[in-house]
Amino acid sequence: MKKTFAVLISALALMAAFVSCNNSTIQVGIVLPTKDEERWIQDQTRFQEALKTAGITAEVLFSEKDSSKEKSNVETLLTKGIKVLVLCPVDSASAAASADAAKKAGVKVVAYDRLITGTANVDFYVTFDSFNVGAAWGEYLVSKASGQGNNLYLYAGAASDNNAFIFFDGAWSQLQPKIADGTFVIANSAEAIKLKDKAQLTREEMASIIGQITTNWNPADAKSKAEAHLTAANASQKGDVFILGPNDQTARAIADTFATDKDIKSYKITGQDADKASIQYIIDGKQSMTVLKDTRTLVASAIATAITFAKGETPASSKTYNNGVVEVPSTPAEVVSVTQDNVKAAIVDSGYYPAADFTGLQ
Repeated sequence: MKKTFAVLISALALMAAFVSCNNSTIQVGIVLPTKDEERWIQDQTRFQEALKTAGITAEVLFSEKDSSKEKSNVETLLTKGIKVLVLCPVDSASAAASADAAKKAGVKVVAYDRLITGTANVDFYVTFDSFNVGAAWGEYLVSKASGQGNNLYLYAGAASDNNAFIFFDGAWSQLQPKIADGTFVIANSAEAIKLKDKAQLTREEMASIIGQITTNWNPADAKSKAEAHLTAANASQKGDVFILGPNDQTARAIADTFATDKDIKSYKITGQDADKASIQYIIDGKQSMTVLKDTRTLVASAIATAITFAKGETPASSKTYNNGVVEVPSTPAEVVSVTQDNVKAAIVDSGYYPAADFTGLQ
């Protein structure tokens, strides 16, 4: 966590130093996918706080989970003369057209949290290490399993989101060896069962699995899918179960569904985003873990990247991500696994949320 704050402080220092020696305002346009999820409201708040600290004027727009709205938002920002576009796409492929339009207008394009695919016109990718997010899920579930034949239920994000594939790939890297040796038995995906002996999956193979287990990042979809899986399951597929939950909103919906099934004795379930509601679930024992992706760090990185581009310089990168056309440079931020054991240190002591937001915190 100390490294997280060091990154945040250095990024804000860069912003303040740059603004102090430049009279003109940097025009940054930020487009986020929805207001319907706590995660993106957090990002908006962090952006507004960091921009105010840096003395930068920018505009944050939401796309309402609609690619057409997203395209309109980008067009609006381009007409306002922005120099840098920070875009978190609703649909990774559909966003390529907006990236192309921005590049045509001479605007630098920064993909934020989700990679924009199918275009060469992406200058940088500001993200957490999504593979490590999935790997953290897998590591947690493996650490809690013993013996043979543990029932494993798999769920994934939206097939339109490139991150869903990276998350799943990371999880599979940890789970597959334990599926192959019989520690876990997949209970809800025929496609995953067919591929259980394959350590590395192709994009097409992951798509075949994700197509069966997608939640579309939607709690209602996650609930109905979990209900369908439990209805189809026999008694031997229940008892003590392990669940790969793709994010906190869907994990809570899935957890609530499994908790109401009288034949489920216990469950372990993963998540990500450190939603306040899921932190309370973890404290209460209703969700097993979440992955904290500290939005303060990601926002600071996005703004620092925008400033670097605005200065006519190139941001430093530590790795690249292939978007189907080019290798997009990136410096992924670290993530933190949060369980009952470290929830106070990771969430409250770090200043992410105040203790008053929760009950029963030890």
